[in-house]
Amino acid sequence: MQSPSIDILATTIKSQASRLGFDACGFAAAAPVDAVAAERYERWLEQGRNGCMQWAARHRDLRRDPTMLLDGARTVISLALNYYPARFQPPGTLRVAYYAYGRDYHEVLREKLTSLAHIIEEITHCATRPCVDSAPIRERYWAQQAGLGFIGRNNCFIIPGKGSFFFLGEIVTAAQLPPDKPCTLTCDGCGQCVKACPAGALTGEGAVDASRCLSCLLIENHDDTLPDWVGKVVGNRVVGCDECQLCCPHNRGAIPTTIEDFAPTPAVMTLTSERIQAMTSGEFKRTFAHSAISRLRFKTLRRNVALTSDKNH
Repeated sequence: MQSPSIDILATTIKSQASRLGFDACGFAAAAPVDAVAAERYERWLEQGRNGCMQWAARHRDLRRDPTMLLDGARTVISLALNYYPARFQPPGTLRVAYYAYGRDYHEVLREKLTSLAHIIEEITHCATRPCVDSAPIRERYWAQQAGLGFIGRNNCFIIPGKGSFFFLGEIVTAAQLPPDKPCTLTCDGCGQCVKACPAGALTGEGAVDASRCLSCLLIENHDDTLPDWVGKVVGNRVVGCDECQLCCPHNRGAIPTTIEDFAPTPAVMTLTSERIQAMTSGEFKRTFAHSAISRLRFKTLRRNVALTSDKNH
């Protein structure tokens, strides 16, 4: 029996990705990242702009070359999954970034990537490795190489006509698939995100100073206290900060996700400082067991709530 052509394989995989709920799918030839991207990342680390994200400096060799993630890797498949909410938190609640409204995206994305990877293995007889953002792979770089969109000045990935409220995932595979044309669009000349950032974390060159980024400080930094200036700009945010996306012109036409797992949970819709202050560690674990909020740790969430206390009473 004759094997399907490479173009038929590509069409089949993209069709299956759509069936699983992915909003975009593209292919790029697996190879080391280009010299410009590699140098920019190293400079960002050397300048200490990764802040408390020490993990960003680990596994640099794997981040530079995805072929090291899978023997015989020939293609990086990039996929995007919409998480823009249909319903929003009501006034009076503590703000949670949209990505953490529903079920933990790591779980949802991993399940869908694994399902698609199994399909790819069945039809190509080639090995695969699904990757969520916890894997050392430059997901935004590869999504741009695969033609899905481009990296904005806020360092978020923007899909033309759809916006930036998307999770990205990859499947590295030994199957050879026809590479899509890389996206060459930019948002140079806008700068609304740079002006809107409450903490001045955006350099305007497409880089983020994580030591000043509220998302990083509120989520990744688990110190008992944060710099005094954070309390002056945090507002009622306790989990992340979407400000650089909310102001982005590309998100004006954002369409709500159809993924039920990403619908806001009752806990998010009723999140108040009083509720968190009265919560025990055990209740926190049970309430946010399958939420990205669980990654903050209970003491970190309570610390964040304390920063907002003067503004909520």
